[in-house]
Amino acid sequence: MRYLNWVLRVVLFIVLLGFAIKNDQPVTLRYFFGYEWQSSLVVVLLIFFSAGAAVGVLAMLTNVLQQRRKIARLNRDIRVKNKLAGVGETQQIPIQPS
Repeated sequence: MRYLNWVLRVVLFIVLLGFAIKNDQPVTLRYFFGYEWQSSLVVVLLIFFSAGAAVGVLAMLTNVLQQRRKIARLNRDIRVKNKLAGVGETQQIPIQPS
């Protein structure tokens, strides 16, 4: 399995390298107020792909943090209920949701 993983990585690298070599034409991006930026097509695509991935991760971040807080609160509730029931750390009985 480890060798298959490396073979897939090498194939992906070769495909992306071929894409980069074939798409090295200059591209001009025009912004407001006459501002222009000129770079190769591959660099522009890489920048926008990375920016899109970063925006996606930031969009998911709030949900992940909310889920972590909820899990921590539920674990704390379970510990408190087990402590009130007199159950030790080593022997915990499942608590039915109320």
